[in-house]
Amino acid sequence: MKRVYVNEKWCLGCHLCEYNCAFANSGMTDMAKALKGKKIFPRIHVEGDDRITYAVSCRHCTDPLCVKSCISGALKIEDGTVTIDHDRCVACLTCILVCPYGAVSCTDEGVVQKCELCLKNSAGAPACAEGCPNRAIVYEER
Repeated sequence: MKRVYVNEKWCLGCHLCEYNCAFANSGMTDMAKALKGKKIFPRIHVEGDDRITYAVSCRHCTDPLCVKSCISGALKIEDGTVTIDHDRCVACLTCILVCPYGAVSCTDEGVVQKCELCLKNSAGAPACAEGCPNRAIVYEER
């Protein structure tokens, strides 16, 4: 199965992956209208310091703790991808607490979100990989 991989040696810390992710998941066709003047909620996050930066996103574990801990059954595995059924989520935030990678986050509305590989909003690679200027983020099978 293809997954998102990050090479921290190549990451510039530019945060373009975050903006591309937020735009891809906004449901809008104009990036400026979708993001300008708004707080963004990307499903990938750039972490690090002056020496090293790297992007953190869901690793789509084969035995995910987030799925096991979800009390409402909102998190599930579909074709190897960990997905969220937002209608079933009760915002208990347990998945955020148990994810060892810090890949699950919360929006202003209290709804959890995580990378779903842009399967619902893209025909190709995830927006973070497509928009990475230095190719530090790749979408491939290993």
